[in-house]
Amino acid sequence: MSGLGRIGLGLAALGRPAYINVGREGALPADRSVEAMRRASHDVLDAAYAAGIRWVDTARSYGLAERFLGEWLAERDHPDLTVSSKWGYTYVGRWRLDSPVHEVKEHTLPRYRAQLEETRELLGHRLALYQVHSLTPDSPLFDDAPLLAALAEAAAAGLRVGFSASGPAQADTVRRALELEVAGQRLFTAVQATWNPLEPSVGEALREAHEAGAHVLVKEALANGRLAVRPPPEVARAAERHGVGPDAIALAAALHRPWAGTVLTGAASVAQLRSNLAAVAVRLDDDDLAGLGGLASPPGRYWADRAALPWN
Repeated sequence: MSGLGRIGLGLAALGRPAYINVGREGALPADRSVEAMRRASHDVLDAAYAAGIRWVDTARSYGLAERFLGEWLAERDHPDLTVSSKWGYTYVGRWRLDSPVHEVKEHTLPRYRAQLEETRELLGHRLALYQVHSLTPDSPLFDDAPLLAALAEAAAAGLRVGFSASGPAQADTVRRALELEVAGQRLFTAVQATWNPLEPSVGEALREAHEAGAHVLVKEALANGRLAVRPPPEVARAAERHGVGPDAIALAAALHRPWAGTVLTGAASVAQLRSNLAAVAVRLDDDDLAGLGGLASPPGRYWADRAALPWN
C-alpha cells in the first residue's frame, strides 16, 4: 500500500478547544464553540474522505471528537472507512482554553469498561480498533490479569485491540506490550507510537512489530506542529527542493519507513490537510534522508520539550 492509502486522519486537534499542537491557533474557528468545532471537524473529515483517506483515529479524551465523528458517519455513512479510538484518558477540560487540567489518565478495568461503553454508544459497529491510550512501561495494565482478560474477550469477539505508546521509553513499551499473551494468544495486534525526525528512537521496535504482524500507526509525525511551524534548516531546505511545505517533508519521512502502516495527520483545517497531503508525491533522496537523519534529539529532552508545550 502506498500514497494516500497509508495516511490517516487523527482528531486530537479537532475535538476540543485546547490542545498542544503548534500552528493550530489560526487554523481553528475563533470562538471555539462546540458548534464551530463540530463544523470544522466535519469539514476536515469531508476533505479527507474526498482526498482518499480511509482511516480516522480518535480517543475518548479528545473532547467531543468521537461524537463529532459519529454524527458525521451517520450523515455520510462511508462503509469503507476504518475507525480507531482509544481508552484510558478522560477529558476533564470542561471546554475551556484555560483549564488547569485537560485530561486524566487511568488504566484500570472499570475505566476500560466504562469508556468502551461510551465509545460504542457514539461509534457503534464502526469501531474497528480500540487502543490503550498512552501506554508506558510502568502502566498497571501489565500486571492486571482481569483487565487483560477483558481486552482478550473483546478481541475474541471481533474487536481489534491495540495500544498507543508515549514517553522516552516507547521502544520498551512496544516490545513488552507485544509480548503479552492471554490463553496463549497475542493480545495486541496494533501499535501507535510517536515517530518523527526529532524522535526516531522507537523506529527499530516498530520495525520488529511490523515484521511480527502488528499494524503500525505513526502519530505526531510533525512533532505536534513544531516541524511545520519551526522547521530545522534541514527540513526547510528539503521542502524548498521539493516545492512543498515542511509539514509534507516530515510526513514523507514517516511514509518512507516501510514498517509504517498508517501515518496520521493531525490537520486542524482543510488548508492544513491539503498541505500535509503533498507528502504523498515527495520522494526523499539520499541527501534529504541524511539531513533528516541528523535531527534526532535525546528522547528525554524531546519528551520534556513536548510536555512544556502550552494548551491553547
